[in-house]
Amino acid sequence: MDTLDWLLGSDPAIRWQAIRDLTDAPEAAIERERSRVSQEGLGAIILREQRSDGSWRRQDAPAWRTTLFTLQLLRATGIDPADSAVLAAMLRLETGLRWNDLDGCWELRPPETGGNTFFEGEEEPCINGGALAVGSYFGRPVESLAARLLAEQLEDGGWNCEAPASTRSSFHTTICVLEGLLEYERAVGSTPDVSNARRRGEEYLLTRVLHRRISTGEIVDREFLEFAFPPSYRYDVLRALDYFRQAQSTFDLRLRDAISLMESKRQPDGRWLLDRAYDEALTAPVGERAGEPSRWNTLRALRVLRYFGPDARPE
Repeated sequence: MDTLDWLLGSDPAIRWQAIRDLTDAPEAAIERERSRVSQEGLGAIILREQRSDGSWRRQDAPAWRTTLFTLQLLRATGIDPADSAVLAAMLRLETGLRWNDLDGCWELRPPETGGNTFFEGEEEPCINGGALAVGSYFGRPVESLAARLLAEQLEDGGWNCEAPASTRSSFHTTICVLEGLLEYERAVGSTPDVSNARRRGEEYLLTRVLHRRISTGEIVDREFLEFAFPPSYRYDVLRALDYFRQAQSTFDLRLRDAISLMESKRQPDGRWLLDRAYDEALTAPVGERAGEPSRWNTLRALRVLRYFGPDARPE
């Protein structure tokens, strides 16, 4: 089967994004397909799995983790945030739970316990980057949370949950915060402070060509080359490349090494495999297994190639 046909014949969450990102279909056709996400497939399942208190829960995972990572997956479906079912889900979450610090361990509790609403975040920048991303996407951008993340940016341009004990940024934390700041800018408009912080964070990644040490040129972590979906808080090269596409970045020569690496993982049938799946905190099955062809990874890789075009190819 043709790779595009394979994508188009799948879950509405993948189908509508493939139409938008990989074809020249008219806007009306794209929006018609997008409207199906809340009614069928993964997006609809996630909405149905929400508890009455606004959370998404599994017995083997803390409520904050399951709620945050399930919401990140819902954002990845591209579901329309103005859909009535989505609006109701976000209102339940916003009014039903609070972040509460219990002996240095943040957890989601009922409103009477006090604390921040879910979209106001907690302490760690990797968590707060995710909270800012989903909050901004779903119509709850929080200025104070964005300001906190800007204040926590390290001198090298990135972020780290271990700061201030660590003065060196983390790839994992940095990509989470960059995604959050990008969604925040989309929601409220660009500001010099946020734009400058994003550029510094992007430069942190670009200086390292997305996966190599500055000092030696060695690969920082072999797991960065293993493409995951969903990625949870973890960094990999495909996640970074898709971020730069979403940010509508102009092509930078320092992306070429990462794009070549991504292309090298393409299978003879034109698809990409799922290398890892961090789905232990999800209430909805993604429907893909590690080691098998992945529609999510194939969609993301193909749209990176289409966006950056011939400039991304080695000379």
